[in-house]
Amino acid sequence: MADWYRTQLVDTGRSVALWVLIGFLVTYGLTRWITRRIRARDASGADDEGASIKDVYIGGVHVHHQVWGILLILTVGLVEFRYHPDSPWKDILGALFGVGAALALDEFALWFHLEDVYWTDEGRKSIDAVMVAVVVGVAVLLSSSPVGLDPNTARNEGYLIASATVIINLTFAIICFLKGKLATGLVALPVPLVGLIGAIRLAKPSSFWARRWYTEPKMSKATARFGEQHDARRERLRDLFSGGRW
Repeated sequence: MADWYRTQLVDTGRSVALWVLIGFLVTYGLTRWITRRIRARDASGADDEGASIKDVYIGGVHVHHQVWGILLILTVGLVEFRYHPDSPWKDILGALFGVGAALALDEFALWFHLEDVYWTDEGRKSIDAVMVAVVVGVAVLLSSSPVGLDPNTARNEGYLIASATVIINLTFAIICFLKGKLATGLVALPVPLVGLIGAIRLAKPSSFWARRWYTEPKMSKATARFGEQHDARRERLRDLFSGGRW
């Protein structure tokens, strides 16, 4: 098992991505469980004095868990840039980065609204950010290169071909972004085939691509494609990731 871990994960550069993903998923799950416990207690009117799980206040100010996440990410980045540790220390840093990222992205909606919208419809944007992060994390774990091209392949095939491959890959990703498909575009960076599929398929009607180039018939087709049924599927997926509707 140890040999497999080293050859398949450490030697390929995937071990850190694995521990980032583990730290992220575990922390996000625990965070959602804790916040739901606190909300349920507040809704029941129970006194939180002596409770083992409660909100953190410093100087009368509610310190949201995104603050601890941001501080942890900054600390991990500083240690990595300064010391460049080898395994297993870089794996530990990866896990801590995942912990910080989960705490920060779980309150992603608060970044934009600058107020506590955690339990509102606006707050569900945080779930979208988490889902995107998970998809990107899995894609990076499965691929050793963030641009879909392994360095050894670049040396073997020649840098001209490698450069052309990267440019084509980035073009697919950019088209996905312009079509309003953020998650697909991000996954397309390490997985080129995903970018090709996303670039071919219909754009979201609210995207720059659709507004700029779609004719009325095609806009109507895109609107039908991303209509109520699409929104319902997205809400069910959000509920799955957040532990239920609130």
